[in-house]
Amino acid sequence: MSHFSSHSRTIGVVGLGLLGAALCDRLLDEHWQVYCYNRTKDKSLPLVERGAMWSDNPFEQCDCVVVCLYNSAAVRECLTGLSDGFRSGQLVVDATTGGPDDAAQLGSWLAEAGVDYLESPIAASSDQTRRGRAIAFVGGSESTYRENQDLFESLAAAAHYVGEWGSAAKFKLVNNLILGLNRVALAEGLVLAERMGLDAGNTLAVLKQCNAYSGVMDTKGQKMVDGDFATQARLAQHAKDVRIILQEASKHGLVLPMSATHLQLLEQGELLGLGDLDNSAIVRVLQADAQTARSE
Repeated sequence: MSHFSSHSRTIGVVGLGLLGAALCDRLLDEHWQVYCYNRTKDKSLPLVERGAMWSDNPFEQCDCVVVCLYNSAAVRECLTGLSDGFRSGQLVVDATTGGPDDAAQLGSWLAEAGVDYLESPIAASSDQTRRGRAIAFVGGSESTYRENQDLFESLAAAAHYVGEWGSAAKFKLVNNLILGLNRVALAEGLVLAERMGLDAGNTLAVLKQCNAYSGVMDTKGQKMVDGDFATQARLAQHAKDVRIILQEASKHGLVLPMSATHLQLLEQGELLGLGDLDNSAIVRVLQADAQTARSE
């Protein structure tokens, strides 16, 4: 079944992981004609059923291609493999979370082929993105951003132009630092509540009305209480982001003690086999630590 397209341009989506697939869904919901590509073709099947078209190289059909991959090295590798389709005047919108230097290097590399580049990391889980509740940070040419605002209006509830290449990556890292610490703080609080004999569900309900409130109580609190770790954003993906955060801090001579501790907990989660679960599974790491402490 194909969607009626109310837009004059066709859009490619490269990378159909959790967030990439959600972005593709957004474009289909907003009636764009979408060509999609992924290293493993089977991930495209639900999207093709919804009206997207498979392409071995979306650059051959599309003037604009949205890219969402694991990291910037994967973006460079993937786009190199698709570079035969590059044409002058095309645009890459990169929703990957990477470092500021990565964005600048990708932008310069694509410019050599005449391809414009906007970095646009997304502040939202795949579930929030699919429901049109994402926030996009955008770095690159402001005029290119203004020319493509209709695309960003389809992808996100709000998009913020924040400056030249690298600026959006910086914003995303700051956002993810605070978001991740809010999540682990909630997990630690719920584990303490449980250990003291409080009902976790009731504790969460009351906390949502208190001055300790944060948005992660709405998005991750019930998942922690229920032990529902169906993946919206992988624990291992956030560990990757915190590594980038700490690398950037080190470049600027800054120590981030809470983020360093957070990374230790996330890496402990990876060792426990939680890496592919939702990042709310950080609560399992703290529960395991509490259980160890009790048995000693």
